Amino acid sequence: MIKLVKGQIKHASFSALKDVDLEIKKSEIFGVLGRNGAGKSTLLKVISRVLIPTKGRVWIKGQISPLLQLGAGFHPELTGRENIFLNATLLGYSHAEIEAKLDEIIAFSEIGNFMEAPLRTYSSGMQSRLGFAVATAWQPDILLLDEVLSVGDISFQEKCIDRMTKFRDSGASVIMVTHSVEQIRSVCQRAMWLDHGEIQTIGASDEVCDTYKKALTG
Repeated sequence: MIKLVKGQIKHASFSALKDVDLEIKKSEIFGVLGRNGAGKSTLLKVISRVLIPTKGRVWIKGQISPLLQLGAGFHPELTGRENIFLNATLLGYSHAEIEAKLDEIIAFSEIGNFMEAPLRTYSSGMQSRLGFAVATAWQPDILLLDEVLSVGDISFQEKCIDRMTKFRDSGASVIMVTHSVEQIRSVCQRAMWLDHGEIQTIGASDEVCDTYKKALTG
């Protein structure tokens, strides 16, 4: 407080996103590429209304199911089963609805005997599997995924992609942030390259991936 009164504390403004203007279509998987600090996670937080934009607005039509951060909505001291109820409740589902989906969530997550162990004993891959299983147990209108497929084994990644594809075919929109150009190419219809909070290019996934790779390789 003394430093504040003396004027010794200075604040610098920083815009995580700048003039981002895009439209996500219904029934598509949209990819977001970019280096660390590009603003990708901030974009998903703004879309999910975790953050309120200081300028501009976001128009959303439909129910959003966000999986924004590994372990978000989980408690490390609770068991996997208890965390399913906690996380699904935060997503807006009733106890009865969760009970009806419980066996399906447990089976999809492939956690096995660790379901009754505290979350703090889980590997990052196990946490990711549990988070994805809960977030996608009910088909949302819009699914947000932040680096979710960067952990875990190949077989589980393929399961996740298969579920995302089924959601898309049923009319849902999926926005996924990833560092994997290969995932963007194979899964997404359109993509965007974000750098320092600004859109560098947006369009067909193959074209965006080619431009992004050329920029990385100089």
